[in-house]
Amino acid sequence: MSSNQIIIVTLLAVTMAMFLWGRWRHDMVAMAALLACVFAGLVPGSEAFAGFGHPAVITVASVLVLGYGLQISGAVDVLAKHLLPASSGPTLSILALISLAALLSGFVNNVGALALLMPIAMQMAAKHELPAGKVLMPLAFGTILGGMTTLIGTPTNLVVAGFRESSGMGSFSMFDFSPVGVSVALVGVAFVGVFGWRIVPVRKQSESGSFDTGTYFSEVRVVSGSNAENMSLREVEQLLDEADAQVIDMIRRDVRLSAPNPRKILQDGDILVIEVDPESLPKVLSSLGLKLEEDVPASDEQESETLPDAELNTSDGKISEKDSDIDTSEPEEIVVQELVVMPGAVLVNRSATDIELRTRYGINLLAISRQGRRSVKRLRSTPVKEGDVLLLQGDPESVSGFASQFGCLPLATRDIRVPKKGQALTASLIMAIAVAAVAFGILPAAVSFVAGAVAFTVFGIVPVRSIYTSIDWPVVVLLAAMLPVANAMLTTGAADLIAQFLLENVAQSHAIAALVLVLVLSMFLSDLMNNVATAAVMCPIGISTASQLGVNPDTFLMAIAVGASCAFLTPIGHQNNTLILGPGGFSFGDYWRLGLALEVIVVAVSVPMLLWVWPF
Repeated sequence: MSSNQIIIVTLLAVTMAMFLWGRWRHDMVAMAALLACVFAGLVPGSEAFAGFGHPAVITVASVLVLGYGLQISGAVDVLAKHLLPASSGPTLSILALISLAALLSGFVNNVGALALLMPIAMQMAAKHELPAGKVLMPLAFGTILGGMTTLIGTPTNLVVAGFRESSGMGSFSMFDFSPVGVSVALVGVAFVGVFGWRIVPVRKQSESGSFDTGTYFSEVRVVSGSNAENMSLREVEQLLDEADAQVIDMIRRDVRLSAPNPRKILQDGDILVIEVDPESLPKVLSSLGLKLEEDVPASDEQESETLPDAELNTSDGKISEKDSDIDTSEPEEIVVQELVVMPGAVLVNRSATDIELRTRYGINLLAISRQGRRSVKRLRSTPVKEGDVLLLQGDPESVSGFASQFGCLPLATRDIRVPKKGQALTASLIMAIAVAAVAFGILPAAVSFVAGAVAFTVFGIVPVRSIYTSIDWPVVVLLAAMLPVANAMLTTGAADLIAQFLLENVAQSHAIAALVLVLVLSMFLSDLMNNVATAAVMCPIGISTASQLGVNPDTFLMAIAVGASCAFLTPIGHQNNTLILGPGGFSFGDYWRLGLALEVIVVAVSVPMLLWVWPF
């Protein structure tokens, strides 16, 4: 091995180890790998950031904008209304849902397709009295299967097409992936929809709109002479922290104040709605001199101008009021909304205190559900993780703005998005024209989809302010940084060296065995690290393997496209697997039972199809 080969192989090994470790974000690891290649002289400095102008990167960014536009326009709502059965059994319902998911994923980003259909999946699970995970895991796997059917279905296919073009063989067209991808998707969706959902582990998870909780929402009153009187709300909350309790609402003279100002001074007669563990309630009452509202004499209620009689529903965290005249002065509707935290969201590793959720956004964090378990210990200071489900309380506009800004998706209801009339049809037409332009070779993919994204803004489908927020920038940076690194594997001959080792020691120079090896290795790596990174690492190896065997490189590139897309064994292999982790109540080891069976099916179907459609 030459010194350059040793350096690039070492860098690649370290990069893969960092991907697997997961301590730093994948895009940052990829950028560090790119800089290391530049400093080592493997990538010319003038070409270090050429990947950001690569057509594949531009296409990924523009497709994300288009997918976002289809989401907020309501186009998929119309499609779901007409394609999903209104009344049927669980098998037919799940099969129809994941079939629609696979269809959408061919033209919309996988994560976007899952985001669109997750609320429907939650409602479907509740309707058929199924655990949410029984529907969510098939849905996530369906979106992954559908993504491999077209050029734009997943960034993985764009990476593969980009490497083919960089090798001087030209890029794959829009539907070159369809013969193999559609075959795998059809068999996979049929298996999951008819049989697979039945073997998904049963995990207890809260029903839509509720949390299974051991805490109570209790009303306590500030009485004359108590320690809490004349204290600021911030001081009271600091004392409540010691009992792992928090203030949810404050009621003063018939007016309910959600997310009250921490500087507000408490007065005699104020009512605090607190969330507290039953064992800690006596400590809260004694330390602050508060009284349970139920224990306050009727004379005190009259002196306080008949404070509202609110009934607190401890089963779902919602405050339902018995008196229709209560809070008539409250200007806005207050909703309780479940949100799931997306992978790579701005909110990840930050707490409600860090972002000043209450003071800046007027929103209460009522609960956090992590893998189906509720934790209220130091709730406001708990760092949020990917896949967590947050129960928030506030006015609809505030909750909607928070979800959009911090990368969260609604679960229980869809009242956050209000599409404008006519936008669904306009968005669908623009998308169809962009796809047709690529399919018939009228325009390159990057140009066509950028034009579509611009059209979305011109027609007001995607607000200008949302253009950049709708793009998953970590994926874009990861792809742009890994392209030069992977190219360095080719130029240094390291890819040839790895391919030769695999051929001589594993595949024994048999072309079909080598094809299966590349496919399985791509699937294995994709289960452990980002699928885009897997494709970028495996493409040079696949091309070199085909070159040494003297066979069609397209067969191996297509195998890599399929393998890198099929991450079904772990929650970290694909963003969609991470997204269902919390809502489905899953743990790390819950994916392999359905995932392993599905990966075996993928290999069994894809290998014959690859040899038939892309013969050696």
